[in-house]
Amino acid sequence: MSTQAPTFTQPLQSVVALEGSAATFEAQVSGSPVPEVSWFRDGQVLSAAALPGVQISFSDGRAVLRIPAVTAAHSGRFSVRATNGAGQATSTAELLVTAETAPPNFLQRLQSSSVRQGSQVRLDVRVTGIPTPVVKFYREGAEIQSSADFRILQEGDLYSLLIAEAFPEDSGTYSVTATNSSGRATSTAELLVQGEEAVPTKKTKTIVAASQMATSQETRVQRVEASFQATTMMEMHVEGGMMTQQLAHKTPPRVPPKPTSKSPPSFVSKVTGGRQQSPSPVRHVKGPTPTPVR
Repeated sequence: MSTQAPTFTQPLQSVVALEGSAATFEAQVSGSPVPEVSWFRDGQVLSAAALPGVQISFSDGRAVLRIPAVTAAHSGRFSVRATNGAGQATSTAELLVTAETAPPNFLQRLQSSSVRQGSQVRLDVRVTGIPTPVVKFYREGAEIQSSADFRILQEGDLYSLLIAEAFPEDSGTYSVTATNSSGRATSTAELLVQGEEAVPTKKTKTIVAASQMATSQETRVQRVEASFQATTMMEMHVEGGMMTQQLAHKTPPRVPPKPTSKSPPSFVSKVTGGRQQSPSPVRHVKGPTPTPVR
């Protein structure tokens, strides 16, 4: 099992309390193994015997010290110490007890905002009042409880609502109330969480489409011009071929024409070396001599 030194995820906050009212200190601590918790007032160990009426508890990492009815003698510096085998940690705050009262007053009010989906949102207010006001956050009239998704933080008079990851359904009217025995104050603001569909992309898409259209038209014109040039060259080539063929037909043929008569050639007109030859001589065959008649 791994060990972890104590850490205060939520430290103590100073308290201004009206004399006779209750005062509460609260802190959240983590560590492994579970730490042991001790309380101190002005450096001295605090116990129920040392401070009659004080209530001390520690459960699920939540350390609480409560004084039901404070007096001027309770004013001072309060500390809580958490200790385990891996180390220790301490958180300290002040308690001021006064006879004066003052209603809650917002030194910093909620501010309306618009954020993108998935963003972290922090809503802050600063509140004063005597006694210290009880501050609560609401959305559309429903109180928000501190959780992993919606954390409520306090640091002095600064109170914050932290939304780890905002979604469109978190949009709405948020309000803060600060209440004490002298009065109540409220601050309200609007939160708008824009989803992914709210991203303006139409203009960009139109520009890209126009660019592509211009390129396509230019390419189309080039193709038509190239086709026209190719067709013109082909027609010129064909016309040139036809012209050559026509000129060839106008020139007399070089091959002598074939004789039109089928009769055998005459031996008398045959010439060899410019000299006329006689026809072949006819041989006369001598017949048998007739026998005389007696």
